[in-house]
Amino acid sequence: MTSFLTALFLCAAANAPLYEQQLVFEPDPKHNHSSSIVETPNGDLLVCWFHGSGERSSDDVLVAGARKRKGDDKWSAPFIMADTPNLPDCNPVMFVDPRGTLWLFWVTIQNNEWGGALLKYRTSTDYAQDGPPKWQWQDVVHCRPLDLEDDFLEAVKQAEIQYAPQLKADEKMAKGLNEWKTKAKDKLAQRLGWMPRIHPILLGENRIMLGLYSDVFNCSIAAFTEDWGENWTFSQPIISYELGNIQPAFVTKKNGDIVAFMRDNGIPKCIRTSVSADHGINWTPTATTALPNPGSSVDCVGLKSGSWVLICNDTQDGRHILSAYLSEDEGATWIRRRRFESFIKDQGSGSYPSLIQAADGTLHLTYSYVSQEFKGSAIKHVHFDEAWLRDGEQISQPTTK
Repeated sequence: MTSFLTALFLCAAANAPLYEQQLVFEPDPKHNHSSSIVETPNGDLLVCWFHGSGERSSDDVLVAGARKRKGDDKWSAPFIMADTPNLPDCNPVMFVDPRGTLWLFWVTIQNNEWGGALLKYRTSTDYAQDGPPKWQWQDVVHCRPLDLEDDFLEAVKQAEIQYAPQLKADEKMAKGLNEWKTKAKDKLAQRLGWMPRIHPILLGENRIMLGLYSDVFNCSIAAFTEDWGENWTFSQPIISYELGNIQPAFVTKKNGDIVAFMRDNGIPKCIRTSVSADHGINWTPTATTALPNPGSSVDCVGLKSGSWVLICNDTQDGRHILSAYLSEDEGATWIRRRRFESFIKDQGSGSYPSLIQAADGTLHLTYSYVSQEFKGSAIKHVHFDEAWLRDGEQISQPTTK
């Protein structure tokens, strides 16, 4: 009888929804932000983030990383992934391609302004050992978006029509639009300042599609390589007169269309979306969804089951709530929601999610974590599965308004 009950208990435990959480490192007094997580071919986890006294204005900022061995319950001590002396290194993003090569994308800030971000990448095939990867190659990605000047100026023109009363009443807003017009004609401004935030996706066997955004032009683009980084091409801007759609997370639908879910840096304070029917080259005008967003990064992943999972700060003011949404119809509606963090406003935050589905089907999430319980910040890792998410709050939330 005892053996039977033990077996029954073990079976129930094996089928129970999975949820585990831990900090990657003890809270640190410096700024730790914008993480990215990948699973390596041998089942280890790698996470990276930027670490320093601040962000673009702090020249000691570097890209740090840590490793969690398959089967271990602790992360390694942090190590350096990239550090350009006396310049800030920010917004790291990792990717493991079909050959097993590890990529690290990030930006080095040339002038302590986001518009001076220089996009770089390095690759490694030797990263299974303790400590940082041994990098074999590094290069700069020179960005030249398709028709940015024309498309951006058309968006500004439409904004002037749509927001005519506000522009007449707000001198600062009108001045900002005029400055945008000038920058749109400046070739250096067009080609610097493009930053990654979310994992690339793979189109076919070797076409990598990396989402980029600009805080100067307040819009997004996609970058492509199909020769493992030797050459890069770029999409049309993902843009509309509302502007403010940045940090795209790309998900591919069953029919081949690609959906971009984006942070809202503008007025509606809701997640933005756009769709490409030609593999990411051209995009529909951005739409405002019904999902709130306070000006914070989102991530979205299509699962092997066909479900989609969206991670976001679903508030319009603050990053104190972080949630997961589940969709069974490729993002048309969201049927379940679970909270990862639910702080009282200004007493903590969880933000800038990085989400992957591992080879075993479970999900790994990392994000920036701050709490009044400690001084400083950390990166939190959460390991969960679709069953845990399906046990969450039942909702009926359409994506579009």
